[in-house]
Amino acid sequence: MNQDRRAFLRRSVAASAGIGIFPAIIKASSLGLDNHIAPSDKINAILIGCGSQGSYDLESFLRMNDVQVIAVCDVDDSHAAAAKKLVDDRYKNNDCRVYKDFREILENENADIAAVVLPDHWKALVSCAVASKKIDIYGEKPLARTIADGRAIVNAVHRNGIVWQTGSQQRSWDHFRKGAELVRNGRIGKVEYVEVGLPDGWHYMGNPPVQPVPEELDWDMWLGPAQKVPFRGVVHWDWRWIMDYSGGQLTDWVGHHFDIAHWGLGLDRTGPVSVEGKGRANFDGIFDVPAEYDVTCIYGNGIKIRIANQAQLKFGMGAVWFGSSGWIHVSRAGIRASDPDILDGKPGMIEGPMAPIDRKVSLDHIRNFLDCVRSREETVAPVDAGHRSISAGLLGEIAIITGQKLEWDPDRE
Repeated sequence: MNQDRRAFLRRSVAASAGIGIFPAIIKASSLGLDNHIAPSDKINAILIGCGSQGSYDLESFLRMNDVQVIAVCDVDDSHAAAAKKLVDDRYKNNDCRVYKDFREILENENADIAAVVLPDHWKALVSCAVASKKIDIYGEKPLARTIADGRAIVNAVHRNGIVWQTGSQQRSWDHFRKGAELVRNGRIGKVEYVEVGLPDGWHYMGNPPVQPVPEELDWDMWLGPAQKVPFRGVVHWDWRWIMDYSGGQLTDWVGHHFDIAHWGLGLDRTGPVSVEGKGRANFDGIFDVPAEYDVTCIYGNGIKIRIANQAQLKFGMGAVWFGSSGWIHVSRAGIRASDPDILDGKPGMIEGPMAPIDRKVSLDHIRNFLDCVRSREETVAPVDAGHRSISAGLLGEIAIITGQKLEWDPDRE
């Protein structure tokens, strides 16, 4: 990592697109053979990123009887060791292999699927590298740190013909799906305005002191394409409040409630044409993400979506579609409407007056991914939808930082 870090990013993205730095694993799909996995076969899985969300996803995969987790990877030895223990305890053996460098796990393991659960600034490099190996991906939200990173992931997924599931698990919760389907089916009339409430920002201040890097952590590898800075103990969770690695609650949560708003409007593969935003951030220390934010996105069809931290909105957290004949609000607390009669209907209906979003209903996000790995069908949270969800948050971030109204071409990006 002695090279210039921005040059490292450019070269690594090029390499992960298939230009030749990462050693190749020859799989049947690479030779043009049928890449279906037989129903009786186990799906070999690897985990890249074993922190808090990574361990949660790992446990979810370990509950699936048709999955065999074969190896884990993390730049922190303690995280990797904890993940290995989970796997070995589940299978009652000591077979799970451990890696510190994602390139080595891709070189040495013949995996069918990978869970990529990393800080935002690392997601594009690793996801593109995994995709170039023809390995199907369960990728945690938000998709990436920048719009260009997200587009690189989308292109890599499509170019390599892999199955992708974004970890926007609310698409597999029945009441979120029901709300989106009711809106799609005109139960509240024509929708012209939507509010999306996300968590209030964190108000960290100051500069934690420089301290020795823990022996078990490869700090330089953790930084990766980000600028090189001394270790201040901010790692594994609080990176979310530093803009080099994340955009705070705004970008962390658009992959949830804004994603649902998009879903209900049928906007999974497009974006706004203009974006304005205002916010307040802490700029006197290392924690510099917007602590308060209020973003307005206008779409080509005239729909306006407001994204703000929950304290600024009447309905708080969740997505609220306002139509000409009522409103529907969905959040993790449930679903409600301006008139209870609006909610009559079942999620995923195929017969009757309400058409479903699609004919396959997912009630388990991991299971939906695995089923699509076998069938090669598109998942309930495909890569394009994940990219468009985070893009709106990233555009809002740019508008807040610059103080300018952005005009955006959602096709050319």
